Amino acid sequence: MDLDVFVSAHRSEWDRLDALLRRGRRLTGAEADELVALYQRTATHLSLIRSSAPDPQLTGRLSRLVARARATVTGTRRASWRDATRFLTRDFPAAVHRARHWWVPTALLSTAVAVLLGWWIGTHPEVQSAIAAPDELRELTRPGGEYETYYSSHPAASFAAQVWTNNAWAAALCLILGVFLGLPVLWVLFQNMLNLGVGLGLMSSAGRLDTFLGLVLPHGLLELTAVFVAAGTGLRLGWTVIDPGPRTRRTALAEEGRAALGMAIGLALVLFVSGAIEGFVTPSGLPTWARVAIGVAAELAFLAYVFVLGGRAARAGDTGDIEESERSATLPMAA
Repeated sequence: MDLDVFVSAHRSEWDRLDALLRRGRRLTGAEADELVALYQRTATHLSLIRSSAPDPQLTGRLSRLVARARATVTGTRRASWRDATRFLTRDFPAAVHRARHWWVPTALLSTAVAVLLGWWIGTHPEVQSAIAAPDELRELTRPGGEYETYYSSHPAASFAAQVWTNNAWAAALCLILGVFLGLPVLWVLFQNMLNLGVGLGLMSSAGRLDTFLGLVLPHGLLELTAVFVAAGTGLRLGWTVIDPGPRTRRTALAEEGRAALGMAIGLALVLFVSGAIEGFVTPSGLPTWARVAIGVAAELAFLAYVFVLGGRAARAGDTGDIEESERSATLPMAA
């Protein structure tokens, strides 16, 4: 494409669109129709320039022009309860369901790593001695020790808030850092599995594995699932950088990034539930079977939410991205 010739051929259309936009609402019916037609043509011009002869200054000017025209044509859209309902019943579960091929294997492999670390630590006294001194280990694992009192060391409400903040931050890191080829996600995930493996190993070596599982399972099932979903999504985002598929890398990252942002909000709500369980149920006086049953029920409810409700929404075409009418205008690109 000869950029100078292209600009000369279409500059008058862009100037006319700019002039119509400056008039705001003072347009006749014919002028409004003209504005829509010029908006569509200018969006096409922008896509052609981006793909064939990218020029930063011209691209910036046309991007601003298209954005202004789009805002005028579509109007300002305000969030409503309908948006929140759609997000909770369609967008979020569909996005999690769509990412299942990433987070389910992540969950299985991570759990296996935690169990192996727990077995290694629990069966090798020299490893335990490298973690802490014998007196400190006994203080951690004894009845009424630090592993047990940790869940009741603070008022339930403040403890739940602290747990939610920590877990939401870990999930956000997985989603945000995924764009760096997914490598930081693997580190965050390993740190979580290492902490779990240390607890498993030390408590099992002290003959108190049942107590440890009774404390961890009520909130840990849902909490870890949320972390696995975040990690799997982060890894998928990292793979998108490497292999965007038939889409351009920019388009692929934009679509997957918007979906990941929505998942961050949804996972914050899931982690709020697990934090409430950890703050109010785990340290409660309920029998172990009742506390574990609450955790299992919360986990099964989330899985049904994802695979039933989310599966139905995904099959209907929902991806977790914003609606097509709200995306930037682009042209199909040749592979």
